[in-house]
Amino acid sequence: MDSSNDDALDIIITNVVATFRTRCHLNLRTIALEGINVIYKPEVGKVLMKLRKPKITASIWSSGKIICTGATSEDDAKRGARRLARCLQKLGFKVRFSAFKVVNVLAVCSMPFAIHLIDFTKKNRPIASYEPELHPAATYRIKSIKATIQVFSTGSITVTGPNVQTVATAVEQVYPLLFECKRPLCK
Repeated sequence: MDSSNDDALDIIITNVVATFRTRCHLNLRTIALEGINVIYKPEVGKVLMKLRKPKITASIWSSGKIICTGATSEDDAKRGARRLARCLQKLGFKVRFSAFKVVNVLAVCSMPFAIHLIDFTKKNRPIASYEPELHPAATYRIKSIKATIQVFSTGSITVTGPNVQTVATAVEQVYPLLFECKRPLCK
């Protein structure tokens, strides 16, 4: 970023998606009848379980695969996954917490300026696309780090990546490109 600009950008993580395995078969009907904060979806073949602290929602399949969404940090995702495993152990399953992996991180960030999207996409044509009829944001993909950035004309950006470090790197890479296409804020 600019050395003249001392303001740091606040990257706010809004969602962390993580997966783990229990290494045992889970009876969804038992979880639905005996568990707390549970929604049974037999037509899809899964159970949704919600935790309050950390606030996460877990999709549980009978194979033992569990996907946790809604955490606001990688640590919260792991803490929530461990709490879920403990809840399943208390229901009588022989759960072993294994193969924990953060799959996706969603973050938002606001630039201190508005962005001229048409200029941004023209200057970064092969990796940036803007279809105003379909979506109000320009999409910028960084394939080397597997990150996708949605850039809005207001200066707000949404970043999706495989982990928190990748999200921060993506914001650092796109900031100079956005700065070139800045537009004065309308007040």
